[in-house]
Amino acid sequence: MPYHHGDLRRAVLDAAVAAITEHGAAGISLRDLARRAGVSHAAPVHHFGDKAGLLTALAAEGYEMLAAALAETRERTGDFVEAGVTYVRFALGHHAHFAVMFSPGLFRADDPAVVSAQERTYELLVSGARAVRGEPGVAEIAAWSLVHGFATLWLTGALPPGAAEDPERSARAIARILTGS
Repeated sequence: MPYHHGDLRRAVLDAAVAAITEHGAAGISLRDLARRAGVSHAAPVHHFGDKAGLLTALAAEGYEMLAAALAETRERTGDFVEAGVTYVRFALGHHAHFAVMFSPGLFRADDPAVVSAQERTYELLVSGARAVRGEPGVAEIAAWSLVHGFATLWLTGALPPGAAEDPERSARAIARILTGS
């Protein structure tokens, strides 16, 4: 849908999400995003500077969205397993953001907005894992690895046919491996 008025920044970010969903993050161009958003070729440059600036904004937005989802799950359930399910649900529902967030070579990883959002997300993600027995720090990394690995395998189609027909149910089962429940 061409941009006519309102939030130009949002229009370009939405165009980026669509382009990344179609072609992956590495192949997008500001010129294509301008065309998709129906704006001049200079508009994305004006708002983001360059492709890395655009992807930095998208990564920060993704981390903020994931942190909000994890915080809501924590408040609603307080359950470590459900935090893992929320992570997988986010990855599957926001594939473009997820792809950029975990490709730090594409964006400015030292950007203060990204760093702040990453820290908040990480704290929310691993806070429940601290109750799991094991060497300090290892349970957190193990929990993150399990849900991130599962989400990535699902998104890339690398799971064997029929191995995980319901991603949320499978994510619960995988997260329970650490809790023994």
